[in-house]
Amino acid sequence: MRLGMVGLGRMGANMTRRLMRGGHEVVVTDLSADNVKQIAGEGAIASSSLDDFVSKLGKPRVAWLMVPAGAPTEQTVQNLAQRMLPGDILIDGGNSYFKDDIRRSEQLRNKGIHYVDVGTSGGVWGLERGYCMMIGGPKEAVQQLDPIFKTLAPGRGDIPRTPGREKMPGTAEEGYIYCGPSGSGHFVKMVHNGIEYGLMQAYAEGFDIFRNAGSKELPDNQRYDLNLADIAEVWRRGSVVSSWLLDLTAMALAENPTLSEYTGFVQDSGEGRWTIQAAIDEAVPVDVLSAALFTRFRSRQEHTFAEKVLSAMRQKFGGHVEPAKSAKKTA
Repeated sequence: MRLGMVGLGRMGANMTRRLMRGGHEVVVTDLSADNVKQIAGEGAIASSSLDDFVSKLGKPRVAWLMVPAGAPTEQTVQNLAQRMLPGDILIDGGNSYFKDDIRRSEQLRNKGIHYVDVGTSGGVWGLERGYCMMIGGPKEAVQQLDPIFKTLAPGRGDIPRTPGREKMPGTAEEGYIYCGPSGSGHFVKMVHNGIEYGLMQAYAEGFDIFRNAGSKELPDNQRYDLNLADIAEVWRRGSVVSSWLLDLTAMALAENPTLSEYTGFVQDSGEGRWTIQAAIDEAVPVDVLSAALFTRFRSRQEHTFAEKVLSAMRQKFGGHVEPAKSAKKTA
């Protein structure tokens, strides 16, 4: 298929590469002319403006947005919608708020344009590992896009099949699912990220306990000088707490056991806050998820080793870099 990619940042560029590897033609545009030039040198079709971008798409036109949530996405959606025709498909693969998806889909539906929201997980590793996708929008439009999703998804790989799954239809085993109407894809991704906060916080606090096991506040016979890199590594092998997040923690600790290059300043994205708001709206208790979000707030004031572990994990899976001079460094 021929489609367009708007936004060539960490994920947009690698998604473009994976799509081209899968035989798709990708028209690209970005605020940075250098980004466009680089990916065009790898086989993408360059465009010099949104008008040029839309003119080079096939019919029906398919445009995938990978731009920051909020105002940048809103502006890009509106600008593209002015240039698209009935039957065209606009995909938001960023981390938009699901209620914004509902509003946009209703607005574009009046123009005959299909709006599809795709919660996309995979970070900077997605080029090789593939992207897990949670999809919402008009079912007929989503079905048209199946070749694109199949290319971007990880596929079954070598993950053992869940017992009983062979009797169940669908694409979940391939790494992507149709969640339902507009907003549902980003709703599922929102909660995914809320859970991610809690998982990361649990690992971070555990390793902080290990780091302080040699504290002078403890009796001599209860002090331990533990090798954190070895603990993370052994847990990767047969432990019930093994996971990709633990893999990334082990990688960071092997590179630098003290994580001295991290301040412990941990950003939060909108999804964590939105997950808590959804829980409030539904009267669902989320003690762990809310505590994990509030810990990120606290990290901007004081930094523990746990927060350095959190920051290291974010850098490893998503390439998230701490803000310069964001907070006082601690050893």
